[in-house]
Amino acid sequence: MSAEPSTGWLDGREHQLPVRIYYEDTDFTGVVYHANYLRYFERGRSDFFRLVGISHTALLELPEPTAFTIIRIELDYKRAARVDDALLVRTTYDSVKGPRLFVSQRITRGEELIAEAQVQAVCIDLAGRARRPPPGMVDLLRPYFAP
Repeated sequence: MSAEPSTGWLDGREHQLPVRIYYEDTDFTGVVYHANYLRYFERGRSDFFRLVGISHTALLELPEPTAFTIIRIELDYKRAARVDDALLVRTTYDSVKGPRLFVSQRITRGEELIAEAQVQAVCIDLAGRARRPPPGMVDLLRPYFAP
């Protein structure tokens, strides 16, 4: 048994990350507070990177340090999640075009769709200027891009 938190697993080109809903995730009605879905989606994107060998820390240590910022997120809420629910964050990196990464994400409870998002992230330098992702990073992601 590992002391490391789970980074989830890959199922084909989709990354799956289990998330448990705690009381702190909810509003006064016991329903997940809407902004917390953004946090779950962020964890899914980051753990996908981690699982395929992309480290945010290593990207910052490159000769030309690299980071990411979200420039667009389209989020559709379908069902309410509640305290103690076991959810699955499902993430696919669909493509890269220039400095942009296109990501599709869903959160499910069993087979039930809770929320889904279309995300555009941009690779940036530390001054905030858009730049192409490092080639090694794209090589690690390429097997998971949409056909």
